[in-house]
Amino acid sequence: MPRVKELGYVVYEVSDLADWEHFGVELLGMPIGERTGTGFTLRTDEKAHRWIVTEGPADDLVATGYEVVDAAELDALVEKVRAAGIEVAEGDPALAAARKVERIFVTADPMGNRIELVTGLAEAGTPFESAKLLGGFVTGAGGAGHQVLLAHDVPRETYLGFYIDLLGFKVSDIIVEEVTPGVVADLIFLHCNGRHHTVAFGDLPSPKRTHHFMVEVTDIRDVGRAYDRCMDAKQPFEMTLGMHPNDHMLSFYVFTPSGFSVEYGWGGLIIDDETWEVRTLDKLHSWGHRPSAVVAELLAAAPAPNGEDH
Repeated sequence: MPRVKELGYVVYEVSDLADWEHFGVELLGMPIGERTGTGFTLRTDEKAHRWIVTEGPADDLVATGYEVVDAAELDALVEKVRAAGIEVAEGDPALAAARKVERIFVTADPMGNRIELVTGLAEAGTPFESAKLLGGFVTGAGGAGHQVLLAHDVPRETYLGFYIDLLGFKVSDIIVEEVTPGVVADLIFLHCNGRHHTVAFGDLPSPKRTHHFMVEVTDIRDVGRAYDRCMDAKQPFEMTLGMHPNDHMLSFYVFTPSGFSVEYGWGGLIIDDETWEVRTLDKLHSWGHRPSAVVAELLAAAPAPNGEDH
């Protein structure tokens, strides 16, 4: 059956290009791919780009590019989506050139998120080098990373019908946790390759389309170094260092200049579909991942050593 093989790239519309360049390059360690008429791109590997940053008022995700293995599979997938009554339009050569892909079709998921189905995401003309990293980013067969999107009251069976039945994703697991009295976080995680999840969905209280994008590094030391760079730059954190019980990712969450988050992690689980069993867990975090405001309150309330004042 035709399906997507990986998350190829994301497109963000942001109101402050300078802040975003500092955030992506200096704090996260992503070198510039190229400067465009509307912004710039960021690299995390040998591909021409993984993030496309454009100037505009949305301060949000505006498109996700999912790569398909080849042109024949892309044609079959497009026909499958159309047969379900969903509009799919072929992108023109200018859009394909801007995305640096061979072919591109545009559609939308049930939440209205723009989906770009592509083949042939181009390699960059120069080797990948980051002045900030000791290692590199984990991409390859697992694609660019993962993202958590907001369902915004769209029924789960509706968006799962799109992502599973049409695009070919599989359920990894579900987490349901009462995070505060009467407030329940209910997230479902989907994969399209060995990466534990490429996309996840929840009805979290946010006006954004996206909650976060995750980038994974090959060297655990780079998590700590990025953590320090963000701390020194006074970039606001959503959550401190911690680990998830489902994908085993050791990570922290930092807010982008647009108000959604980036999860910066190491050690993510690889799924083997032959042996994987779907579970429902009751905790979002194995340890850590504390909101920054909670940590600040705890530190402020801690007694000073030897009875000294703070």
